[in-house]
Amino acid sequence: MFNQCGKRIKMYFFHPTFNLNPMIRERLFPLTLISICCFLIPHCFAAISLDAQTVRHGFPYQPSSMAHDPVQKILAIGTQSGALRLFGRPGVECYCQHESGAAVISLQFLINEGALVSALADDSVHLWNLRQRRPAILHSLKFNRERITFVHLPFQSKWLYIGTEKGNIHIVNVESFTLSGYVIMWNKAIELSSKAHPGPVVHISDNPMDEGKLIIGYEAGIVVLWDLKSKKADYRYTYDEAIHSVAWHHEGKQFICSHSDGTLTIWNIKGQGKPFQTITPHGKQPKDGKKPEPCKPILKVEYKTTRLGDPFMILSGGLSYDTVGRRPCLTVMHGKSTAVLEMDYPIVDFLTLCETPYSNDFQEPYAVVVLLEKDLVVIDLAQNGYPIFENPYPLTIHESPVTCCEYFADCPVDLIPALYSVGSRQKRQGYSKKEWPISGGNWGLGTQSYPEIIITGHADGTVKFWDASAIMLQVLYKLKTAKVFEKSRNNKEDKQNTEIVEEDPFAIQIMAWCPESRMLCVAGVSANLIIYRFSKQEITTEVVQLLEVRLQYEVNDMESPPEGGGGGDRDLPTPGAASPSPQTTGPPTHPSTSSNSSDGVRDNVPCLKVRSTPLKQSSGYQVELVVQLVWVSGEPPQQITSLALNSSYGLIVFGNSNGLAVVDYLQKTVLLNLGTVELYGSNDPYQRQARSPRKARQPAGGLCDINEGSASEDRCKSPTSGKLSFSMLELCVFSTCVRMLYLSVLSSTVLLSVCPPRGANPLDHRDNSFSRSRSSSVTSIDKEAREAITSFHFCETFARKGDSAITPCLYVGTSLGTVLAVALNLPPAGEQRLLQPVIVLPSGTLARLKGSILRMAFLDNTGTFLPPAFETWYEPNAAGADSEERDKARKRRPVSVSPSTSQELQESQYAVVCSEKQAKVIALPSQNCIFKHSITETSFVLRADVVQMNIGNCVACFCANGHIMTLSLPGLRPLLDVNYLPLTDMRIARTFCFTNLGQAMYLTSPTEIQRITYSQETCENLQEMLGELFTPVETPEAPNRGFFKGLFGGGATSLDREELFGETQAGKASRGLAQHIPGPQGLEGMKGAASGVVADLARARIALDERGQKLGELDERTAAMLASADSFGKHAHDMMLKCKDKKWYQF
Repeated sequence: MFNQCGKRIKMYFFHPTFNLNPMIRERLFPLTLISICCFLIPHCFAAISLDAQTVRHGFPYQPSSMAHDPVQKILAIGTQSGALRLFGRPGVECYCQHESGAAVISLQFLINEGALVSALADDSVHLWNLRQRRPAILHSLKFNRERITFVHLPFQSKWLYIGTEKGNIHIVNVESFTLSGYVIMWNKAIELSSKAHPGPVVHISDNPMDEGKLIIGYEAGIVVLWDLKSKKADYRYTYDEAIHSVAWHHEGKQFICSHSDGTLTIWNIKGQGKPFQTITPHGKQPKDGKKPEPCKPILKVEYKTTRLGDPFMILSGGLSYDTVGRRPCLTVMHGKSTAVLEMDYPIVDFLTLCETPYSNDFQEPYAVVVLLEKDLVVIDLAQNGYPIFENPYPLTIHESPVTCCEYFADCPVDLIPALYSVGSRQKRQGYSKKEWPISGGNWGLGTQSYPEIIITGHADGTVKFWDASAIMLQVLYKLKTAKVFEKSRNNKEDKQNTEIVEEDPFAIQIMAWCPESRMLCVAGVSANLIIYRFSKQEITTEVVQLLEVRLQYEVNDMESPPEGGGGGDRDLPTPGAASPSPQTTGPPTHPSTSSNSSDGVRDNVPCLKVRSTPLKQSSGYQVELVVQLVWVSGEPPQQITSLALNSSYGLIVFGNSNGLAVVDYLQKTVLLNLGTVELYGSNDPYQRQARSPRKARQPAGGLCDINEGSASEDRCKSPTSGKLSFSMLELCVFSTCVRMLYLSVLSSTVLLSVCPPRGANPLDHRDNSFSRSRSSSVTSIDKEAREAITSFHFCETFARKGDSAITPCLYVGTSLGTVLAVALNLPPAGEQRLLQPVIVLPSGTLARLKGSILRMAFLDNTGTFLPPAFETWYEPNAAGADSEERDKARKRRPVSVSPSTSQELQESQYAVVCSEKQAKVIALPSQNCIFKHSITETSFVLRADVVQMNIGNCVACFCANGHIMTLSLPGLRPLLDVNYLPLTDMRIARTFCFTNLGQAMYLTSPTEIQRITYSQETCENLQEMLGELFTPVETPEAPNRGFFKGLFGGGATSLDREELFGETQAGKASRGLAQHIPGPQGLEGMKGAASGVVADLARARIALDERGQKLGELDERTAAMLASADSFGKHAHDMMLKCKDKKWYQF
């Protein structure tokens, strides 16, 4: 079947007996699925349109035009990609898209009528209906012979003026979208003696006091006052500089032009010889009376009058050429004062907001909306200093480029208020005290019952938390991670030797967040990790806690493991295999651990330097610990590819293409530092061949820094004095796997995964074509030496095959498709947790899949999702009675899972593993694969998540070929397969996120977030959740002409455009000039779009509309018949009176 946009959707349906145990149900009924994509009622189902995107947030990417409805108080912005964004009051937004994708060059509201006209660069004009929650095109007109350059629609008129590149003006009826036969030809508008073409039409507007007079501006510098009735030019005004814009004085006696040399010319309509006044706002006035020096073009000017004061002249551009490097400016000239307002980005367009929509009255301007290339600014004209309004829209997503993002649904209810409370203290001061002027529309009635949060990481090191509940987006809190580090110096030599990225060294690469405990960990591109705790109290940290880790391997020529990963005892590496160095440094100072060999090679140097001065931390997220990977023997650390956090265990684990490290952030200790190969022990299944080491400033391989003696003890010692810590060698003694911790690790090789999940380098220029081979079979990777860590998962499960009890575990996924288990032996909660060591023990391989491992999760024996253990949030800086509550909260959350004693169900848990190619469900503790599904053969999965729905769980996948698929759990049966979004940009792959309850999001452009849903419930409620752009508002009364103006004339003169432009007088337009294209909407379009619960209401409304329409037609026909009968009776009566006195022979 197909969705509303013509995209093919594979739908699956389920048997009504869905209340059975999931395991039994899937064995009895192969098609019995808990479906999230369709909900069956007997004999019918409702399909969702996954292309029915819920809402788009952020600043419109590459804006090109703007319009404002002064009565409805809504704003429209068009972009170069053919998108339309409409804004009303905060929370009322709408996104539309022209199918052609051509740039929007002009927008015109039908003021207070709920309609909008858009003109595109492909010479098409469209009429949008804004009276429905999702605006749609009613009519389109495609010009074939001429290029559109300007569009003008007078207030309360249904005739649209369209100027073209040839200099002609055509007129369109906006109700029927048909061309009038009335055409203003360029050769009739200019002087007959003129031989040169005047250029394209750059301006059209009617005289405020006489609708029959039309002013036309041509690019070459000619302005024509055209009389519509007499069809000839009354006056012509010529200037020797090109014209960019024209504006009227409200009395209609003067107009002003902006020119390419930075001048403004003011003209009287009856004085066509030369301008009444010439102004160069930013030009230097010579003393000898000569012409001022030319300036940059004034792209637009507006002339607005006030009843009690001087008029406003507002213009963009016009700066002097000698102002090199000066930012774009908006100039406000009011009386004798001139204010130059600098902008952060180039100005695309601006509009002046006025109290009245009538152009023949005092406008009384109160604000200016300035559309910039990457921002929207509204300036208050009524206050001194022209302050700006605080923008309530979520338009600052791109304030720094987004490098990663995460999406969380069904968060704790107290989380959003807590973030908002600390974030409200970060707001800037100095904004206008008035309310936001764009206040039209109404909020939707429907709401989501669960809170949603989006977290974005940025290139400058900031992390932003957004409230995404329902379909709104509001910034809650902003965290600046770069404050932890010293400011970069201008020492180019030192920078070149330590930094591994040339630009944006603080960029966020991966984030791990626990909503329940509010713990946050961010990984940067400079191979650093920062762990944060949430606190409502301000503190000052004297010394930032720091751990430095050597997660780097040097190349040694060692024998490859026997084929098949055979065993045998391995010799321990000699102490000289890797230079011993401390792995941790801590308070009270951060001594430099750098060391140079005889050839000047850097060693033990982090990429960024942590600040050594006290750090004042305001309420919100506060630094708990910084972990940095260091340079090893002149080679930089490799960037982190995977990250996980568990607040209940107090552990952070991270990995890259070398190996992994487990950090205890409570004891500030490195617990485990292993290469990926060492996790296999003697059972390495791959035959790895040694490769030559990489050169300097490239990630390299080698031995992990696991050494005997005091160096190892110093490396793992806690920075807090008096606390017990174990070296790696001592940890190995506790285990029975000494051999597996000291295997040869060979040199680097190319990773198979193009985009490792949650770990793609946001600044890495990779191949965007995705055309390389994605083969992940064992035969193709037997000889690969480098195996990256791609995913982690903390859980309480069975560490080994056949275990009878569950224990805390860490599961590790690699780029070669292997899932490995690591057992965690945790001390008792409370004080003992801070004193006794955490023992980490690798426990072997769980499964192997094709492709890199993307996601892991666990289910109990009933198919219920088992979330990782967590601790509830407590105030870390509490004192007195609050500290007792803190100690109670620090106990680990019990997990209500125990092995089943049932004889029928011997398996107690199910592990769900998803890779780039396939998904498996493995029974535990037997470790038998019970379900297996090949997701794709021709492509590969970019993002996979195990998500919880209201009626079950599923695996959601997004593939590189653009397909979004969902699989049931635990049976892995297909539920949904939609060819939604062909992958054309690495940005989409890097930012695509699934979350619970059928929601997903991705960065559709550098400045915009697109949210989608695959939940039937959300789709059904979406129509009610969307806001309404159009609200019934009475049009303000027209200005009073006054007694004397009415008596002696001088007031506004109206024009019967219907008579002038209608077919009766103007004739028909040329057939080949433009093609009319009816829109897909109307009653028939609404029938096709209606679905679900909203569909029933829509159908009822359609039926009422149809019945009302038919009744209206019947009423009209009845009235026509009545009029005809009255006319016939009148004529019959007249005939009777005429013939009453005549004799029969007189007829």
